[in-house]
Amino acid sequence: MAVAIMLVWIIALSVLPVPVTPYMLAERWRLGTSLEREWTPIEEISPALQRAVVAAEDANFCLHWGLDIDAIRDAIASGAQRGGSTISQQTVKNTFLWHGRSWFRKALEAALTPVVELFWSKRRILEVYLNIAEFDTGVFGAEAAAQHYFGVDADALSARQAALLAAILPNPQNRSASQPSNAVAQRAASISDGAATIRADGRDMCFAN
Repeated sequence: MAVAIMLVWIIALSVLPVPVTPYMLAERWRLGTSLEREWTPIEEISPALQRAVVAAEDANFCLHWGLDIDAIRDAIASGAQRGGSTISQQTVKNTFLWHGRSWFRKALEAALTPVVELFWSKRRILEVYLNIAEFDTGVFGAEAAAQHYFGVDADALSARQAALLAAILPNPQNRSASQPSNAVAQRAASISDGAATIRADGRDMCFAN
């Protein structure tokens, strides 16, 4: 029964906005206040941010089926000091599961990711990711982040602003896109180069207009 319910929920969210996630609920309870969040269709999110996030988090997003085996091998080889999770895996974790490093949670994530890839398009996966990713404490999604840091709508983000937002994603509660540290600024510059590269070599083919 639980499997059937999860499958129905996955299929439903292939077209419906994600109403809330377990992590959002936990943060709302922890903070004791409402969250900054506004669901925004991917058509209303700057292509610069779409490419920047992919360049920063999963440059081969369009080339794998949810699990990037090479990235996982690299993570293991580096002693797990770097992440091996794809955008698809992060979307599954953030949408359906809880945060944490338990093997049980990772196993569920690995099992659910191919199912999501089966029923959701890559463009949909990125759309959901951009709407539920945390960009600051209590700030979720591209629209809220664009307003929070730069006072603009998500579709008006410049390439520089998009790169700065992507640069804070690994640790959004301790980094700022509007007042970046030297490390964040340097990472943003690298992300800008990566975004230009994936646009030039066609690795944005699965989500770009």
